[in-house]
Amino acid sequence: MKLSSSATTILEQITANTKLGDIRNIAKRIKTDHGLAMELWSAGKFLPRMLAILIMDNKLVSKELINDLDKDMYTHPVDERNQLMDWLMANQLTKNKKTIALIESWENSKSALQRRTFWYYQGRLRWTGQTPPANTPALLTQIEANIAKEDPAVQWAMNFTAGWIGIYDKQYRARCIAIGETTKLYKGDKVSKGCTPNYLPEFIAIESGKRGL
Repeated sequence: MKLSSSATTILEQITANTKLGDIRNIAKRIKTDHGLAMELWSAGKFLPRMLAILIMDNKLVSKELINDLDKDMYTHPVDERNQLMDWLMANQLTKNKKTIALIESWENSKSALQRRTFWYYQGRLRWTGQTPPANTPALLTQIEANIAKEDPAVQWAMNFTAGWIGIYDKQYRARCIAIGETTKLYKGDKVSKGCTPNYLPEFIAIESGKRGL
């Protein structure tokens, strides 16, 4: 794709020293420009793609486009691809009912990124502490059956969901703790100061304690 002068100028502004805060500021100036977003995405680089996500026209974020973006994300290292998909979810996919319905259809997607988004979205619904959806028992059954054999990125999101279920839904707390004890996922992992370990027995104990739950 031959880039417009606008896209070229923006790409020249984005350097190795550019931070995500800078990307947000550029996006605020541009607002919405779907054509420019697609040009920036075509450059194939991480930060321009993060910017592209912010300035996409939500009305044009179709299932077909999402699948194309998903495929492109696999050209990035794992941390970058996860961040791109999380950014897409937070800034585009959760903004209307049609794309939320897509997220909710991804539990068994062939794409690990889409499965991860399904689980991360379910976890975020509970993280807010609001009344959870009625699908908690079904989710826990799926986590118990599949977390041990899932892609590591999906495992993290399933574990995240089990953690927040265990914090806010006391009737399932012991069951969520048992998932961690059985899988031993993240047991003994070192975390930065002030961060909560991902190992479910510790995560649930610490976070529920903070909330007096």
